[in-house]
Amino acid sequence: MRPSRRSALLRLATVTAVSALVALGVPATTAGGATGAGTTGDGAGPEHRRPCVGTPAPTGGPALDVLEVAERAKDELGLKSVIVKVTADGRELLTTALGESMTGVPARPDMHFRNGNIAISYLGTALLRLVDEGVVGLDEPVARWLPDLPRGDRTTLRMLGASTSGLVDYVTTPGFGETVYADPFRQWTPEELVDVSTRQDPWYEPGTSWSYSHANFVLLGAALERITGTRLDHLLQQKVLGPLGLHGTANSSTPDIPAPVLHAFTADRGRYEESTFWNPSWTTAPGAVQTTDICDLASSAVGVGSGELLSPAGYRELLDPGTVGLGGATGKCPDTVCIPQTEATHYGMGVLVLNDWISQHPLFFGYSASQDYLPCEHLAIAVSTTDGPAAAGGHSAHTIAQRIAAVLAPEHPIPDFG
Repeated sequence: MRPSRRSALLRLATVTAVSALVALGVPATTAGGATGAGTTGDGAGPEHRRPCVGTPAPTGGPALDVLEVAERAKDELGLKSVIVKVTADGRELLTTALGESMTGVPARPDMHFRNGNIAISYLGTALLRLVDEGVVGLDEPVARWLPDLPRGDRTTLRMLGASTSGLVDYVTTPGFGETVYADPFRQWTPEELVDVSTRQDPWYEPGTSWSYSHANFVLLGAALERITGTRLDHLLQQKVLGPLGLHGTANSSTPDIPAPVLHAFTADRGRYEESTFWNPSWTTAPGAVQTTDICDLASSAVGVGSGELLSPAGYRELLDPGTVGLGGATGKCPDTVCIPQTEATHYGMGVLVLNDWISQHPLFFGYSASQDYLPCEHLAIAVSTTDGPAAAGGHSAHTIAQRIAAVLAPEHPIPDFG
């Protein structure tokens, strides 16, 4: 059974066009001028990186096991394409692409796809780097930078990054999903999105529970721009993408995707249709509108999941900024919204902590991806999928990552979140 439009939207990931939060006191960012793939952290120009290509077909061992998992899952889940890269101790175990991008066009490892809420893990890492540098404190109220935000004097940067602000998720509000599906090419502004959330009564007092809200990250991106005086796409390039060598990952101010493109298809509107260039502007902070490839996704899993760019204290905050123990049903907030945050499964600072894994798994209009890192084994799993006509929808890439983990690290399963 295909998920409802609203439930599908709830799982979609982040990518937005560059626009200003003028209504919240944030200066307009420059439209256009996206940070392109293949630039250095200081914008100095193109930088060489190893091409993202497949490994030779394995004949045995763990690489063959992973390939067989991917092949079976592609057929079982009705997927049009599956792209996988796995590394262990920094060594490439397998990189492969199965299926098609479009009819007659094979999927390739170097094809670009939307990385969705992977970019939220970069927002969290960038915030924590600024904390490490003494630029800002996690518990400073956001009213300092966003003076017109309701309850901004009681909402901190920590609460935005950890999603404990109590703001209603605009994606779940009545009619929002129907509006998006009625015109999937619409350009949404951050002002419109935040207004949808702030018009609703909050779920709880800031910092007292946990619930996912896209509005948190729209606002966090705006605050980071105001704190640093730097456009968010440039800030993420300087603080995260450049230092991690993610030269195939780029922000865009439009729904365009750099070539070569992994095309996406979905039946979310009741018929199977191409959704590659549906507008992602409703999903997160302007400047975090990103596309990537499978090689960067694997590198991202390692860089973010290991805390490579953070101090030990910053890494601890990444893994638990105070969310453990929050959530749970109340008279106002059901446990499907205020999901209990436990030691085993909880939200960190823009990442998911799933047992021993640090993860993110976006979903956007026929695209699904998963980045997962197991620090104790130095094991990274990156998966990207697109739906075929018979696909059930949902987080198929995460499902495949879970199955790969079960083969390579059976003592460390990846659970579902919530």
